[in-house]
Amino acid sequence: MTQAEIGDPSGGVIDTWLATHRDQLVGWRRHIHAHPELSRQEVATTELVMAELTALGLAPRRLPLGTGVVCDLGPSTGQRIALRADMDALPITEHTGLAFSSTVDGVSHSCGHDAHTAILLGTAAALASAPELPVGVRLVFQPAEEVMPGGALDAVAAGVTEGVSRIYALHCDPRLPVGSVGLREGALTSAADHIELQLRSPGGHTSRPHLTGDLVYAMGAVITGLPGILSRRIDPRSGTVMAWGAAHAGNAPNAIPQEGMLRGTVRTGEHGTWADMEPLVRSVIGEILAPLRVSYDLSYFRGVPPVVNDPLAVEVLAASVATLGPTAVADTPQSPGGEDFSWYLEQVPGAMGRLGVWNDLGPQLDLHQPTFDIDERALDVGVRTLAGVVFVGSPGAPT
Repeated sequence: MTQAEIGDPSGGVIDTWLATHRDQLVGWRRHIHAHPELSRQEVATTELVMAELTALGLAPRRLPLGTGVVCDLGPSTGQRIALRADMDALPITEHTGLAFSSTVDGVSHSCGHDAHTAILLGTAAALASAPELPVGVRLVFQPAEEVMPGGALDAVAAGVTEGVSRIYALHCDPRLPVGSVGLREGALTSAADHIELQLRSPGGHTSRPHLTGDLVYAMGAVITGLPGILSRRIDPRSGTVMAWGAAHAGNAPNAIPQEGMLRGTVRTGEHGTWADMEPLVRSVIGEILAPLRVSYDLSYFRGVPPVVNDPLAVEVLAASVATLGPTAVADTPQSPGGEDFSWYLEQVPGAMGRLGVWNDLGPQLDLHQPTFDIDERALDVGVRTLAGVVFVGSPGAPT
């Protein structure tokens, strides 16, 4: 069953464009996939987006730092909604074996941003083919989602949320089958902060740890103590997770080292908990290390807040997704991962949906894996969802 048979909210504009341009949509995705660019280096991707939007008769503008694009279309007065896609790739070597695999050593689109960019280009083209749009639309092609601080902050500083009433986005989800979009009101992702702890001791012989500060013992106390104590200081319903990713100290088995380093992440699903996290972590580490005669420096890097989906914006996404079929709207759990779309939601209400990209047959490959790929039928679903948002409206609220 086609979307037109179910009820294309655009009056056939979206279906008509996809029927005649699907090869172009797939071609965009494959070209971007084969030519990935790391965060803040998305020069060729930016040029592609600029050229394609210009060819549609639109007037795209580069973001001030040189990569990323913003483009308005539709009515210049009244309500305006924003649609966002991220553009950057990851420093991961691809192992998919695809005919259009990455041509850049050590860089690949292992998170689906190639699909996000192609979907928003297709959405732009479908909307541009409409005789008129019910609301103004702002397209935001964002660089540097994969780094901190992310490119969303640059886009917000450039004014992309000014005059916008709501903002929407999709993100590939390999746990959902193609044809479905996962939706959730409230927190969809988690805040994600990084910590780095440098420890110092006079060092000494392992036969006499009582004469010095036993640095490795102190590291072990922090490694086990910080996650454990946080789990007793913070409501478990907040979805707070603290885990270490790196630990380095010493070389000799019989020498207490003078320096050590720990790196890890602290994630939480509640905005209020995130606001209090840094002082709590500093306090707990100080309490653990106080009796152990080692000195330390803690660097705490605040990352992104949680993506908190606005209920009315979720209604709009749900109304658009529902036009795809009775089973297209899916539930999705909150993720402990971070996503800098949250910075837009600090300015205006909006929502992100999880775009199903699993082919329902093979293994469910995870994001950020070198074998990650998508079922390209998801490109159509993405265009129908984002373009549909422009037409469906929201009960009880303007779009």
